[in-house]
Amino acid sequence: MNAKDMLAKAKEYRDYTARNLGELIKVPGFSCTEKDRIQLLKKLCEEAGMEDLRVDGLGSLLGRVGNGPKKLVFDAHIDTVGVGDPAQWKTPPHSGMVADGLVYGRGASDQLGGAASMITAARILKEMAYSGGFTVWFAFTVIEEDCDGLCWKYLIEEEKFVPDFVVSTEPTSCRLYRGHRGRMEIQIDIKGVSCHGSAPERGDSAAYKAARAALAIEKLNTELKPDDDEFLGKGTITVSQIQVRGPSQCAVPDQAMLYCDRRLTWGETDSIAIHQVQRALEAAGVRDFTVKMPEYAQPAYTGKLYKQELYFPTWKIKADHPLVRAGVEAYGELFNKPPVVDKWTFSTNCVAICGRHGIPCIGFGPGDESQAHAPNEINRVDDLEICSAFYAALPEALEKRA
Repeated sequence: MNAKDMLAKAKEYRDYTARNLGELIKVPGFSCTEKDRIQLLKKLCEEAGMEDLRVDGLGSLLGRVGNGPKKLVFDAHIDTVGVGDPAQWKTPPHSGMVADGLVYGRGASDQLGGAASMITAARILKEMAYSGGFTVWFAFTVIEEDCDGLCWKYLIEEEKFVPDFVVSTEPTSCRLYRGHRGRMEIQIDIKGVSCHGSAPERGDSAAYKAARAALAIEKLNTELKPDDDEFLGKGTITVSQIQVRGPSQCAVPDQAMLYCDRRLTWGETDSIAIHQVQRALEAAGVRDFTVKMPEYAQPAYTGKLYKQELYFPTWKIKADHPLVRAGVEAYGELFNKPPVVDKWTFSTNCVAICGRHGIPCIGFGPGDESQAHAPNEINRVDDLEICSAFYAALPEALEKRA
């Protein structure tokens, strides 16, 4: 196999890839309701020649090409967020329309485009009779939008499916990514003392405490530092929800809740982040509060309930890691130039694969990160073609280095 052959095949299957993406978009699949989309994917994967197709306990689909001693896995989460306000969409959110070099609809970039390109890469590898040192697995995973990495925590810890290397096909604008910040969710519960609203001095308002707490979180965000090499950048924290409750409309509220989104740079952990919040609130004079990390507990479409704390560890691998170097080499052989090497702003399943379990990951995917969760989501057919070729070329490039 050579780069020219890969490119020629990806070009030949350009329309095939775009059509498959369109068909996937037409079948809605939100977190924990992905069954119909998984069934369609299984059909498409069978047609592409994948072997050993199976659905795991949470409902993710896996299939392979080749039978080498090491596992290289391409991952695409196939659930999407909702469509939001339909009035903001110029084309129907689940149209799957292909026109003018674009594919339209919810999930086009985040991240069904990666899934469609993976199917084409499997077809190319199968037709070229790939028999190298890797079993090349393709994972179409579930529940990522609700709880990124949960699907891989389950695969690795419960089903003992442990890859040697993983490529996330989340959107990177066809750049090569080698890390991103982690994240966690933090809940602050505050107690006050209620009294009649006509004499607020008799009580202790949870609303005012919540206001001071929110301003303390705002200040904390300015104090967070970047990682040592400034590759991932600084951590962040923001208040995403505030709820205040009391016994009536005419009473001082006695309960408040603040929900925070915390992005974690290299070296920051869940315990560090929680202690920072505790100290920030104490310094602001807030009393009678607790800080905790909530838990995700929603049954998959299979009925399986698999819980996880809402902590998603930071990850990155070095620029000279064999997986990164193989990606750079494969891209260079295909396109006669080096790829841009960078990182994601958002979070991916790599939080579990690399962040929690230390399995090397890179990212390379069609479409733009800015399209994620936005109305009028699109993907470029050019990107699908590029990624199909890259995924097919990577196993051979990686064999030279791993």
